Amino acid sequence: MAKRGFFDRLPVVHQLRQSVGLQRGMLVAGLVLALVFLLVALLAPWLAPYSYNQLRGPDGLFGSQQPPSPEHLLGTTVGGYDVLSRTIWGAQTALFVVVVAILLSVFIGILLGLISGYVGGWLDRVLVVIADAIYSFPSLLLAIVAAIAVSGGQSGLVPGVLSAAIAITVVFIPQYLRVVRAEVVRVKSEAFVESAKVIGASTWRIMFRHVLRNSTRSLPLIVTLNASEAIATLAALGFLGFGIEPTAAAEWGYDLKESIGDVSAGIWWTAIPPGTAIVLTILGITLIGESLNDLADPRLRARRRAAKQTPADAVAASQPVAREIMGEVE
Repeated sequence: MAKRGFFDRLPVVHQLRQSVGLQRGMLVAGLVLALVFLLVALLAPWLAPYSYNQLRGPDGLFGSQQPPSPEHLLGTTVGGYDVLSRTIWGAQTALFVVVVAILLSVFIGILLGLISGYVGGWLDRVLVVIADAIYSFPSLLLAIVAAIAVSGGQSGLVPGVLSAAIAITVVFIPQYLRVVRAEVVRVKSEAFVESAKVIGASTWRIMFRHVLRNSTRSLPLIVTLNASEAIATLAALGFLGFGIEPTAAAEWGYDLKESIGDVSAGIWWTAIPPGTAIVLTILGITLIGESLNDLADPRLRARRRAAKQTPADAVAASQPVAREIMGEVE
């Protein structure tokens, strides 16, 4: 069997090659939506026609609630901002918050889960009780409390991104702690861990080199699902007025809140773009996460092998059975 190249060993590429039928379609659709979101966020300074807080052009003020026009393809908001520019810049804000929140929660959650599962004893019980207590609170309520405690409700771009990310991190840490802890408890009783102890390896070397490397296989799935939840939580914080100030950064949840009064007045162009951006981004990341979850099912690998089997292979596989039946008849 030929050895797979580096490109084929990449997680997403490997899972894409494993998928078949509808499963592959879901994964491809999720990857396309997530890639569009990533490109829009990274290229926002070049894609957006105006800045996120720009109110004036060469001909003067933009005007409030202006309908779509060649100058403003998606119109303007009640505050006089360009809707298209705010929507594009909002992708960059969402990406910042998701990256910071995931990095913080993964680092802290994995470290605590590793220590809790490997050390055990009273420390394990205390960490599990604290994690369960945090996890029992409604995630949005906990995020609101954390946002108020960190920044007092609203703030600029960097403090706002950090406060939103920390608020989301508090919600995510118990998930990573429980998942990693369960894997560590299973792995630390394996024979290779006992062998490392026998040859005199240090505790930290065993924890990080042997146990941790074999306890993080399910993390990519959790990361994708948490990324979509982070975007939803950020939008909810902005919608409720606990997000980032509009003059500091564009945020989809805040823009959606400001467009509530416009909808009743028949002004549709201020609500649809940010709402659509939230839905499509969450949908794309969720499709990736659900596809990875299904691909982890060993039954799918059997279906994939059956789908790739040619008619000639099926006939060849059935010949020994046919010969055996004919022999019994004779």
